[in-house]
Formats: sequence, C-alpha cells, structure tokens
Amino acid sequence: MKILVSGAGIAGLSCALQLGARGHDVTVVESAQRLRLTGTPIDIRGEAVETVARMGLLEEVRRQRVRMSELTWFVDGAGRPVARIPLAEINDSVDDIELLRGDLVRILAEALPDAAMIRFGDSIESVSQDGSGVEVYFASGRTDRYDLLVGADGQHSAVRGLVFGSGHQQHLGVYFALADLPGEPRGADINSIYNVPGRMAGVFRYRGRTVANFQFRSEQIDYDHRDMAAQKRILIDAFAGQRSWRIPELLDAARADPGFYFTSASRVCLPSWHRSRVVLVGDAGYCPAYLSGRGTSLALTGARFLAEELDRHRDDHVAAFAGYEARQRPYVTAAQHRVARGRDRIVPATWADIAARNRALRAHDTGVH
Repeated sequence: MKILVSGAGIAGLSCALQLGARGHDVTVVESAQRLRLTGTPIDIRGEAVETVARMGLLEEVRRQRVRMSELTWFVDGAGRPVARIPLAEINDSVDDIELLRGDLVRILAEALPDAAMIRFGDSIESVSQDGSGVEVYFASGRTDRYDLLVGADGQHSAVRGLVFGSGHQQHLGVYFALADLPGEPRGADINSIYNVPGRMAGVFRYRGRTVANFQFRSEQIDYDHRDMAAQKRILIDAFAGQRSWRIPELLDAARADPGFYFTSASRVCLPSWHRSRVVLVGDAGYCPAYLSGRGTSLALTGARFLAEELDRHRDDHVAAFAGYEARQRPYVTAAQHRVARGRDRIVPATWADIAARNRALRAHDTGVH
C-alpha cells in the first residue's frame, strides 16, 4: 500500500521502518527541516525491547545505553544528596534500556529501508477520505492520495485534530521544561534534583552535555505551544521568588537557550485510534504523559503491532486497525495509570511530602546512610 506517516519522531520513524520493511511504499512528512535529536534520555521497556530486537537494532541500542537513573539523586538546598529512586521501581526488568532520545532517533532513521522516505519542511493542512483512499493537502500546496494515513505526530497531533476533533487531551497538573546549561564544569556524572513545594529543578549530565530540567504543578495554562517566549515567561513566573539551591542560575540558562523546550504533562485518551483509513500511533493517539516513563515503549510496540496486523489482514485495513488496537490497548492502559505516582514522586506538593518521600526512599536504599 501507499502510506503517509505524519511525524518523524520515534513513533513515525518506527512506523516507517516496520511498514517499509514489509513492502509498503511509505512517505514520512515532517514539519521541521531536519530530525530533532535533542531531548533527555528515554527508556525502552518490556515488550518494546522485543520489538527493537525484531527490528534488528537491539545490539546498536544497547551499545548506546546510558545509566542516568543509577546516578540521579534528590539533593537539599546545599546540594547534598539525600535520596535516590530505587532502580526496581523504575524498570520493569533488568533488560530495560535507557538511552538518549537523539541516539534512538538516529538509529531508527539510519535503518529505514529503501521503501521509506522522509520529506522535511512540510505538514498536513487538511484530509479528505472516501472508500478507496485518503486525499491529503499539504501546507506546501501539493496534494497527494494514499491508501492509509498514520498520525504519529505527537501529543499536539495535527492529524488527530483534523480527523478526530479536539478535546482528547487531559492535563495532569504538571509542566516540564528543558534548557541547555553550557559551561557547566565537568565533574562526577551525578544528576541532581532539588524540590520546593510543587516545584522541581534539576541538573542532568550525559555524553558531554548538561541540561537544566524543570517541573512544576499548575492548573492548565492557555498558551501557544509554538511560542517560545511565552513558554519561557510561564516557567519564570512559576519559579518567581525561588532563590534556593541553583534555581536563579538555571532560570538564566532557560532565558538564554534558543532551543528551550516546554510541554505539559497531558494524557491523550480516545475511545478508538482509527477512523476509516486514518490511524494514530504513539503520543498522537495515546500519550501517557512523560511522568509514566512509557511513551517511547508505546511508540515502538504500537508501530510493530500496526504493521503486523496490516500484514495479517492484507485486504482489510479495518480488521487490521482493530487488531492493532486490541493488542496495544492493555499496554496503554497500564502506562496511563502510572502517572499520578510519578508526579507525586518527582514534584511533591508540600514540604511534608518532600520529607516523607526522602525518608521512604532512604529506607529502601542501602547506598544512602
């Protein structure tokens, strides 16, 4: 089939690889001018490890492995380590893999078969479906027709909005920001997280790069996710008056960073991930929020299950979509149920909650005295 995939992130590239390897003619359309290789480490867990193995990429993924979680500590206002999260609570098994987001994107892109291509600098403007195909109108002015359209364009999915409508995101009460921290002196590769009530600021080091990481609790804020200046103002206002630890310095880094990143912790919930000849994969259809630590794994398994079901039901895409959803839904449900625990662990609401968390973590960690 001739298939269009919207989005060249982990979900979109995984779909292109899985579908292209099975003989489909796949085009990935990406609004950015190049692959986005920035971002914090991500995790490949559970069934997703098997998915990577079936792609033939497990050896390379393991070669790029980092171990951020083992070296991440909660600290007090003087920067002294006070607690860390036990690895048993983070990973599903010892086979789980942590690596930089950019490394996984690069590995997937380099593995794309000849049947899959990426077209940068364009996006989907509108979609029209009939019984035999999908007519797609692009921002560039071009028009093309496909057998299927896969929306793999993330939490703010344009495809989801065009085909499924709005109102499917559930704000979970937390926002996240990331900024480069240049000039940070090299030292022990220890990552630090500092909390004040309802706020978290952290410093993370990996592969020669250091970033400032922020999270804060808030009711839903109305903002343009493409307006970086507005997003920086939201972050700075959220930490107004906070002078402890390294917070002022890290906010200065956020102000100065042209690659600043800001997003909400939001869950995407839909009763169905397919409509006629359009199907959603990854955060576009079932974002579990970064607090779950399962978004990457869901993108990988979703792409695999979709490709396998299209193989199984060669002449019936409706049955294939239903089979994909039946296989993927249990993993999504489990991931989306984890987010409240992640929020309370990383961004406790009160000083008492912060102290209680630290005591509980120390009690389970023989490495803390």
